[in-house]
Amino acid sequence: MEQKNESSFTGFILLGFSDRLQLEPVLFVVLLIFYVFTLLGNTTIIALSYLDPRLHTPMYFFLSNLSFLDMCYTTSIVPQFLVNLSGADKSISFGGCVVQMFISLGLGCTECILLGVMAIDRYAAVCRPLHYTVIMHPRLCALMASASWIIGFANSLLQTVLVFLLPRCGRNKLAHFFCEIPPFLKLVCVDTTMNVYASFFASVIILLTPVSLIMFSYGRIVRAVLRIKSAAGQRKAFGTCGSHLTVVSLFFGTAIYVYYQPSSKNSQDQDKFMSLFYTVIIPMTNPLIYTLRNRDVKGAMKKVLWKDSDSR
Repeated sequence: MEQKNESSFTGFILLGFSDRLQLEPVLFVVLLIFYVFTLLGNTTIIALSYLDPRLHTPMYFFLSNLSFLDMCYTTSIVPQFLVNLSGADKSISFGGCVVQMFISLGLGCTECILLGVMAIDRYAAVCRPLHYTVIMHPRLCALMASASWIIGFANSLLQTVLVFLLPRCGRNKLAHFFCEIPPFLKLVCVDTTMNVYASFFASVIILLTPVSLIMFSYGRIVRAVLRIKSAAGQRKAFGTCGSHLTVVSLFFGTAIYVYYQPSSKNSQDQDKFMSLFYTVIIPMTNPLIYTLRNRDVKGAMKKVLWKDSDSR
């Protein structure tokens, strides 16, 4: 970092965990392992959803979207972070920072909306089982998935452009391990009140609207399940939604904690570790949650593995 000519360097320094040098080698190894498992797990979900005809349903269509999104989200952050952890150079180019912020924010927003859409799918499956295939027809599923991606990236484009138009007066040291809006606003040398309000308003829409939709959907699902007289029927219905509800709780719980907690100087390190949780750990655990709690996925995996063994 010191060797860089500061007068000509137009990028940013991602400080990350550089104040804890003894932690960096451990983080590097752990993140590399988690990243590999994230790619393997989510690729497996996508492949199984494509190869097994029994998984050609709306639920697995949305799950494939989620797996692809999680792979892209982690890839937009982790490789650059691994490069920074592996040496003394913690820099990222100006263009690299713009692209990283745009892609990571767009994918994060898309995941919020997509999880809300998946709750609608679960509501239709449990509360309207006889009309499920009519309600969730392929064209509607494709439309809802496309809308999630378009809205997520449209919001990201607007916020990224607004943030990078602000003057920074030569400041370029981000107290984070990737380019994100809250730490970036701390570099700005003008009043950022309007930007903070705009970011907060956007996060309320992107975060709380899907949460409200999920709560409404699961409220109706619980009412419908409690009307089922047999215990086996209730377990089956709750099992259908259990994986999605676990993923929703982990993702939204972490995101709401990070973005809506009061700002504090002491919370800077805490924010970094929480960011690690929702950028690395959650994308890795999502395939495990859906595999361990889902008979269809486990059955499809056994079928594919048996086919491979038989062909040999």
